[in-house]
Amino acid sequence: MKNKQPDRRAVPSPNPWHQFASDEVLKRLDSDSRHGLAEQEAERRLQRFGPNLLMPKRGKPVWLLFLSQFHQPLVYILLAAAAVTASLQEWVDSGVIFGVVLVNAVIGFIQEANALKAIEALSRSLSISATVLRDGSRRVIPATELVPGDIVFLLSGDKVPADLRLLRVKELQIDESALTGESVPVEKRTEALAVETPLADRNDMAYSSTLVTYGSGIGLVVETGDRTEIGRINQMIATATELETPLTQKISHFSKLLMWVILGFAAITFLVGWLRGESALEMFMASVALAVGAIPEGLPAALTITLAIGVSRMARRNAIIRKLPAVETLGSTTVICSDKTGTLTQNQMTVLAIYAGGAQFEVTGSGYVPEGEFRQHGQTIDPRRHEALMECLRAGLLCNDARLVGDAEGWRIEGDPTEGALLVSAHKADLYHAEVAEAHPRLDAIPFESQYQFMATLHHNRALDARHVYVKGSVESILRRCDAAFDACMNRIPLDTAAIHAQVEELAARGLRVLAFARGDRPTDDDSVDHHEIREGLVFLGLQGMIDPPRPEALRAVAACQAAGIRVKMITGDHPGTARAIARELGLVRPGRLHRLFGIAPAARVLTGAELQTLDDEAYRNLVEACDIYARVAPEQKLELVRALQAQGQVVAMTGDGVNDAPALRQADIGVAMGKAGTEVAKEAAAMVLTDDNFATLEAAVEEGRGVFDNLVKFITWTLPTNVGEGLVIIAAVFAGVALPILPVQILWINMSTAVLLGLMLAFEPKEPGIMRRHPRDPGQPILTRHLVFRVGLVGIMLLAGAFGLFEWELSHGESLIAARTVAVNVFVFGGLFYLFNCRSLRYSMFHVGVFSNLWVLFGVSSMAALQVLFTYWPPMNRLFHSGPIGHDEWLLILSVGLAIHAAVGLEKWIGRRWLSAR
Repeated sequence: MKNKQPDRRAVPSPNPWHQFASDEVLKRLDSDSRHGLAEQEAERRLQRFGPNLLMPKRGKPVWLLFLSQFHQPLVYILLAAAAVTASLQEWVDSGVIFGVVLVNAVIGFIQEANALKAIEALSRSLSISATVLRDGSRRVIPATELVPGDIVFLLSGDKVPADLRLLRVKELQIDESALTGESVPVEKRTEALAVETPLADRNDMAYSSTLVTYGSGIGLVVETGDRTEIGRINQMIATATELETPLTQKISHFSKLLMWVILGFAAITFLVGWLRGESALEMFMASVALAVGAIPEGLPAALTITLAIGVSRMARRNAIIRKLPAVETLGSTTVICSDKTGTLTQNQMTVLAIYAGGAQFEVTGSGYVPEGEFRQHGQTIDPRRHEALMECLRAGLLCNDARLVGDAEGWRIEGDPTEGALLVSAHKADLYHAEVAEAHPRLDAIPFESQYQFMATLHHNRALDARHVYVKGSVESILRRCDAAFDACMNRIPLDTAAIHAQVEELAARGLRVLAFARGDRPTDDDSVDHHEIREGLVFLGLQGMIDPPRPEALRAVAACQAAGIRVKMITGDHPGTARAIARELGLVRPGRLHRLFGIAPAARVLTGAELQTLDDEAYRNLVEACDIYARVAPEQKLELVRALQAQGQVVAMTGDGVNDAPALRQADIGVAMGKAGTEVAKEAAAMVLTDDNFATLEAAVEEGRGVFDNLVKFITWTLPTNVGEGLVIIAAVFAGVALPILPVQILWINMSTAVLLGLMLAFEPKEPGIMRRHPRDPGQPILTRHLVFRVGLVGIMLLAGAFGLFEWELSHGESLIAARTVAVNVFVFGGLFYLFNCRSLRYSMFHVGVFSNLWVLFGVSSMAALQVLFTYWPPMNRLFHSGPIGHDEWLLILSVGLAIHAAVGLEKWIGRRWLSAR
């Protein structure tokens, strides 16, 4: 029998208040719309339901959260190394290793505190006041004191203080983009809705933390605190799993494997030596030397420092990393799930097309910047030469209550975004509000009401001494009031509704929101306008089609991500038609071979949240992989989409800026929030914040992430042969029954000094050419590929041969044990030094990346060489590390081994490149 899968459908509210009529809701909550709650009853309910706050969930105690950072295999190995070095009374080395462990623990502790920070940010978003009705009178109270049953008054500019069932509305519009992703303010009503109505379509509800942009209303508090919709998002943030990054997963797996290999070889070494008659103490020290040699002590420090360098580089490119492993995760990303509104688009409605006088015009420019051109048939035109066009623009300018404001921070709209778009389109034709309003002062107005679907304003045309009423609204409401139209020269002609509807369909197919405009003439002594006066007899002026346009830089960023093999998926709460149009502009609709061959536009498959609810498990998995456009998606569905992609082995980056994005931002392998337009909740839940709100910054961040991963692989490829060689030397000595060529304290010197002065220099290696033309790394691919494992083994065996061979050579020629060991130590150091130049590029020679492109390598090599001279000849270091002076001949042999290693790896790279090119 098939196992039951988790239910992916939108989780219904405990009480679907939107399905109940106003009277029924008042009855259920025992409230009175005329008098509100009594103060005493409100206090009792406050005791029962608690304050209107999002309460943080109790997690691990701080001390346990900190100690849990040490519960990792790699940390066990490091702690063992620290204990061994302490037992050898090498306090400096022991302190360095334990210091690395401590730093890593602190970083992990800070990362795990991010969930609590996100919830605290949600709580701060509720710190507002509310106007309520209590004991029959209005009063202003802190929003934290609201209780279910309170009657709340809403005005334009207010933040909704709790989840409300609306009782009365007057042209009420609410911006719910931060909660649902809807790019246009939602017009509210009071009629009850079906229980299955999606969150974004519940027009009889006002939700906590959304913003009133227009009109007024009265609502009944139905949920507070954690029981609100934003509170449910809070719960999802608290429960969303923060996954390990691909690198930390691979390091963890590598560490577990390494731990058992080290313990196994140490035990075998001890047992073989003891069975051969060696003393148990000597074999124990040999086993310790093997363990210390095989542990890559510099790996955690290199990992942390390389990631920190990546953080610094990204900060210079406007990407702030809040969680260190996110640097590497970006380089491994295979899918980017992006919110549409405010992330891929500008969150600024823009008029793109106008139909007036029987002709269609295109308008360039985007956002609220009043700059752009008018074009007809692809040619730039002067709008002032087209009377019908100018009158349609003038209608949008005058029948308008918004304001266009420019300041040092740029252009912004005060009022409804749709009306703002009309202002901007008029300004592009040099119709400025102040001048036009002066020439056409407003005398009266009929505000927009949902049941009529239009707005009308009466104006005095001073130049003609005439009265004109301008009307804007839905196409249907305007056309039924018109009996004629204006042609291009403003002459009255019969109304061609079929042609107008054809234009509307064409604009709607482009994802544009279409408004219609009309004009009526009034007697010169008429200073007022009423509904019955404009019921008929209007003259049709035209249409204006608008959309929230894509960011220009987002177009380039999406293309760059696709070229790098990264799938970009758009997940939005907006309408399917709008999502489809934006996706086409962004290039998310990918043509197949037949589409390109025959020049056919590919169909854009859009999955809605409602469709996702109906899919079975197999269909869901298949469509999530295949579809790149999702519309009308609820917050919990965004979370499930991210989880579904992760279950298929994808490394998922989620971008967003709204409250509704926070759970998915935290669940994703890396969450990316917008710094300017992003809510505090999104920033706190994300691993990275783009300070310029520029989607294109993601391309730079991905590039840096790939460079960081490259450098980490280079370090691991460089450091492991030394550990392998040291382990093999110890095993060879025990099996041969000879003295150890290198002592534990000398192994620590090799590992720590070379890691700091040689290996870490690879962290500064610049990005290699063509890094963004590669496909993402397979998430299942190990850190080291087969050919890199072969290279590690090759160099490790050459170090074994060089160190053990020269050690025995020195002893056979009468040199002291101290001198022979000094030669062996220098073989490891200078072998690693020459091999470092090979590791500057894993595929090409150092001449391909530039000999002087990383001066830190030259600094490290010079410093390491100087230190080895001190190690060999300075008496204090001779006493400390049991080393001694050696002659010139020995140095020639040591350098010969280093050159041989460099030449062998260079040859192996050349053969590898030839083999790849021949495939």
